[in-house]
Amino acid sequence: MPKSKRDKKVSLTRTAKHGKEWKKDIYEKVRTAAEQYASIYVIRVDGMRVGALNEIRKHFKDSTILLAKNKVMALALGKDEASEVSENTHKIAERLTGQCGLLFTDREESDVISFIEEFVERDYARSGTKASEEVILKEGPLTQFSHAIEPHLRSLGMPTQLKKGIVTLLQDFTVCKKRQVLTPQQANILKLLEIQMAQFKIKLDSKWTKPDDFKILASKDDDESEEEDDEDVADEENQVEVDDEEMDASDDDDDE
Repeated sequence: MPKSKRDKKVSLTRTAKHGKEWKKDIYEKVRTAAEQYASIYVIRVDGMRVGALNEIRKHFKDSTILLAKNKVMALALGKDEASEVSENTHKIAERLTGQCGLLFTDREESDVISFIEEFVERDYARSGTKASEEVILKEGPLTQFSHAIEPHLRSLGMPTQLKKGIVTLLQDFTVCKKRQVLTPQQANILKLLEIQMAQFKIKLDSKWTKPDDFKILASKDDDESEEEDDEDVADEENQVEVDDEEMDASDDDDDE
């Protein structure tokens, strides 16, 4: 059995955002999970919602999902052969770019792929996102709304009026056009209409399996289109921000 690299010491410097314990906690979680489970997946997320994350965790209740600073998770896995926690885990670390997380599991690959490919959760679109379809309301009564909400609808830009106590649209109204970036008012109207345009999906990027097997699972198109903007995904239930020596410069930029 190859010797574990988990005990290799890596310097973790102080941060003003969180103490040294925060850094050690996520670092140790990654190192421990890497030794505990047979496989590690890099998962890519799109429009993550906490409810969707809870559903994924419920399915993988016998596994561990970590969403934290990419650079810290990469540090824990090892950025090169000398610092990696196990053979070739540095290759997984290199895939930690953009909006992503780590799934540690003993599940069969077929089970993981089947769930990931089928999982989609819809939600209400937020302002700043693009509309997935055109929504046009026709002139006439809007019976789904109570009379009390009519002033609010007008404040959102809808040409409404109360007629015999019924909210009525005075003319056809375009809520949004397909691919249009939604304003806060448009997002609010869509929610009132109970139209869910946002959807949460996850994609498998790559996989490491004991003792040293690594492979890329993302298609060529997915790989090329992935924006390497290092936007870290925050776990909304237990947000963790941690950093190492190599992150000090970026922390200084954030503080300016």
